[in-house]
Amino acid sequence: MSTEKATFGAGCFWGVEAAFAAIPGVTATAVGYEGGSLDRPTYKDVCTDKTGHAEVVELGFDPEKVTYDKLLEAFFELHDPTTLNRQGPDWGAQYRSAIFFHSPEQAAQAHAKIEQLTTDGRYKQRKIVTKVEPAQTFWRAEEYHQRYLEKRGQASCHI
Repeated sequence: MSTEKATFGAGCFWGVEAAFAAIPGVTATAVGYEGGSLDRPTYKDVCTDKTGHAEVVELGFDPEKVTYDKLLEAFFELHDPTTLNRQGPDWGAQYRSAIFFHSPEQAAQAHAKIEQLTTDGRYKQRKIVTKVEPAQTFWRAEEYHQRYLEKRGQASCHI
C-alpha cells in the first residue's frame, strides 16, 4: 500500500481530525500547527494569534481507497470556507481555512475545487477565502490534542 499526505486547516483541529479519521482510506491523522514563523510552537503560543500558524490536521491516505478530490470535498463540507480567520465561536488566524499542498497535483486540484465550488454557487454570494499554500514544517501538537474527541468518547465538537 502506498500512502500520500494531505494537510488541512478548517478551524479547531479536534473535530476536523475526528471527521477525517472516519473516512475509509485515511490511514493516519495527526493534529498540529503549520504555516507560521515560530519553531516548535506550543498550543499556548499558537493561541496568541501571533505566530502565524494554523491549527491543521495532517493525513496519511491510500489514494487507491480515497482520492484527494474526495478529501477536498470533505474539507469543504467540514467548515465554512467563507469566514476569514474564524470558525463558529473560534476566531483568529490559527482558525483560518487553509490547504497545505504536498505536490503540484494537489495544488492544481485544490484550486480547481475552489473554482468549481465558486462556479456552482455553493456558497451563494460569499467568497471562498481558503488559502492554498505549499506544505511547510508540520509541528505536531501536544499529545493531549491527538485524537482528543475519541479519547473523550465524543464524535464531534462542531456547533
